[in-house]
Amino acid sequence: MKFKDIILALISGRIIAFLLQDFLKELGMSSGFYVSLIVWIGFPLFSLFCLWVAFLIGKKFLFVYQAAKFLLVGAVATVLDLKIFELFYWFISLFIAISILFPKGISFLVATFLKYCGNKHWAFLQHEKENIKKEVTQFFFVTVVGVVIDIISFYIFIKIIGSQYGVSEVLWIKLSVIFSGIVAAAWNFTGYKFLVFKK
Repeated sequence: MKFKDIILALISGRIIAFLLQDFLKELGMSSGFYVSLIVWIGFPLFSLFCLWVAFLIGKKFLFVYQAAKFLLVGAVATVLDLKIFELFYWFISLFIAISILFPKGISFLVATFLKYCGNKHWAFLQHEKENIKKEVTQFFFVTVVGVVIDIISFYIFIKIIGSQYGVSEVLWIKLSVIFSGIVAAAWNFTGYKFLVFKK
């Protein structure tokens, strides 16, 4: 494993822990020594450990290591997606009434830009600049389909399935952002690996 991989895994784990901290607050469990220990130290180390295991398996099956880095990039982008969604929805709704799907689409696109950079340069190690127009076009196609999958999934989770098991509506919306991101991630990984960043 490269030093860059170690640092990025630790940073990713810490960013993901911010999301965990939000969920713990919603559940009223955000304080205490052990919770802080898990959030500040445990998640970054867990991220690093998972990436190391994927690295070992990736010596035999490269796609496993790529998938682990893809998942870390995706998890960080999901946190960004959620925070931008919350901020954008809150800010815009101060001035006008809008559909919840509009800020979700915007936040997904911003997070996707982060995914593009992270996946191109870290997960799939594609540093070439030749055929950039073709790559961007293919990336745009995969991403647009991903946006549609993400928004439809989000709509299904919040409007059709709705809050489950007594989970508050606020927490359910956050979970729905994550669930819809996971559904779209399956499509995105396949499209990025075999279409956009194929070697």
